[in-house]
Amino acid sequence: MEIPILSMQLGEVEISKELNERQKHLLSENLKALGFELLDDKISKTIERIKNLIVTLVHYQNEKLKINLSTYIADDLNQDYSALSNLFSETEGITIEHYFIAQKIEKVKELLIYNELSLSEIAFQLNYSSVPHLSNQFKKTTGITPTQFKQLKNKKRRQIDDL
Repeated sequence: MEIPILSMQLGEVEISKELNERQKHLLSENLKALGFELLDDKISKTIERIKNLIVTLVHYQNEKLKINLSTYIADDLNQDYSALSNLFSETEGITIEHYFIAQKIEKVKELLIYNELSLSEIAFQLNYSSVPHLSNQFKKTTGITPTQFKQLKNKKRRQIDDL
């Protein structure tokens, strides 16, 4: 199946022409075989875009963590944040803020597993106001402290797609 691709980035592919129903079905089946899905409706695309923005923000662009999340999302999607927040909550059963926190906690786990940074450095990198703030949020989310997590023999992390 030959599809002319204009651009490709995290979770998104832009093609140069509209696909017919047969092509969409074939593409969808091929993507499913690889563990992906074709998002064809506006709501799914919006939700996926919000998730991709948060994942990129937390996992790949640490210097941007100091910006306001609601402004970042609303500006990128050129839509009112309240409407986006309501849509996300209704669709995903979790608020954008809780999704953002879950992503940050998974990043904390990743950095703890690498064992290259102190908790202070991790807190600074992920824009926590203090180590106690990070520790409290970590414990509230996972049920254990960052120190207890480091001591676990089998450190469990969740996949980004599972959040």
